[in-house]
Amino acid sequence: MKKTTSARISQLLFLALFLILFVKTEYRGNDQVGAAVNSFFRADPLVLVSYVLSTRAFTWLLLPALVTTVATALLGRFFCGWICPLGTVLDLVTTRIRKRGPLPFLTGNAKYWLLLPLLFAALFGVNLTGLFDPIALLLRALTFSVYPLLGDGVRQVWVGLYRVIGDGRDTIAPAYAILRDYLLPFRDTFYPLAFTSLFLFAGIVFLERYETRSWCRRLCPLGTLLGVVGRFSPLRRAPVKLCGDCGACRELCPTSFDRELLQQDECILCMECSLHCPHQRVRFRLASPLPGDQAFQPGRRVLLGGLAAGFFASRLFRFRDPVAHARLLRPPGVRDEADFLDKCVRCGECLKVCLRSALYPAVLQAGVEGLYTPVVIPRLGYCEYNCTLCGQVCPTGAIPELDPARKQREVIGKAVFDKNHCLPFARQTDCIVCEEHCPIPQKAIRSRVEVQTTPDGRKVSVQVPYVVESLCNGCGICEYVCPLEGKSGIDIFAVKDRTPLKAESEVSAPADSQSTDDPYR
Repeated sequence: MKKTTSARISQLLFLALFLILFVKTEYRGNDQVGAAVNSFFRADPLVLVSYVLSTRAFTWLLLPALVTTVATALLGRFFCGWICPLGTVLDLVTTRIRKRGPLPFLTGNAKYWLLLPLLFAALFGVNLTGLFDPIALLLRALTFSVYPLLGDGVRQVWVGLYRVIGDGRDTIAPAYAILRDYLLPFRDTFYPLAFTSLFLFAGIVFLERYETRSWCRRLCPLGTLLGVVGRFSPLRRAPVKLCGDCGACRELCPTSFDRELLQQDECILCMECSLHCPHQRVRFRLASPLPGDQAFQPGRRVLLGGLAAGFFASRLFRFRDPVAHARLLRPPGVRDEADFLDKCVRCGECLKVCLRSALYPAVLQAGVEGLYTPVVIPRLGYCEYNCTLCGQVCPTGAIPELDPARKQREVIGKAVFDKNHCLPFARQTDCIVCEEHCPIPQKAIRSRVEVQTTPDGRKVSVQVPYVVESLCNGCGICEYVCPLEGKSGIDIFAVKDRTPLKAESEVSAPADSQSTDDPYR
């Protein structure tokens, strides 16, 4: 059992590592995230290829993915059978599901009809591979649905225990402290698209009802890409065909023997055939690739269809709602929207670590092209002035990793008062909550006393706030703390020029006469 046991142990170890890193990708009272689950994305060849195609550049952050690609060319599609956490999850549940037989519409070239349009769309400037990357699919299901529900459920159970135990609650308090500090999420945030993320993951598991590893062999773009690279591997199985007097490999193999000939691009090196061969004939050894087996041959129709689909997708998915785009706020350090979309893998790690729940997955604010990418929603949370966690966990550098001093000067947007809602303007009532909470040392929001006329004709002195644009970085705390119910009296709007603010030593305090009161309204 040595080979198969080694594969299963490797799967379980990498799944455990994935879950440990997932839990550690969280705010635990430390301003630095030492290790994050982004390591799996940085070893993901699909992320590497889509990044290179969309940006026409290479980043050393994805060097592990290059190593994985080279190893696949030498060994074959081992990543799927030994490392992939989603594949391990499917292996753990597949034995409990009775199979019905493969779905006809998923056989043949279906996997290329998914992979090729994604890669060609990335080549034409729209990187959507993160929507279907298996690691991203698993991570989003955990981040948006499973983990928040786990945290909320455990806390509710603990509240119930406290009520039952009464005065003895101090005896179990240390156990809850351990769960809170090392396992539970820092805060229970329920995200948009949580149901969609969970539904997609459940759909992948549901495919196991039809055949083992159905997602991996019929659809997974990462697995398909690794299969193409693995065709060049000199590590070959012998014999390459089913034995005429046996055929047991067809039942043992989870991916490759749906035809008489072993499909080299689908073999995940699980070694089940070698272990359980009743005649001990199966061996894996170095050999020259078979003639005609190296070539990538999905068919001319599929290749041209993938090119056309990728081109049209890259054009259709660029549409954005102009109104929503005006409030499209990106994490600190993102200055170019197109470059950000080219690099973002839509993993959701930045949302998970956001200290003040400012980041949420985009639905249609950035169009279909921006689905699942992080956006700042100030009414629900704000960007903590000293926090740099999102840049630390981004696997591709779409959100740059910045030191606190640089991050504080990065412009997310600009604050604008809505005089139809803001209390001093609309109701002639003193309110300087936004000024009090502004984290900028020189105060990007200030106030001055003005004489205003009330609806009944009286003259009153009101303390009126205003924005010093040269100091505002659009962190959103003003909109978040606004005491009005529903619509805030101050809004953060996106700006085209996201040039960082000058350092405090380079800026003299602007005089009131130089300040901009309300440039947009």
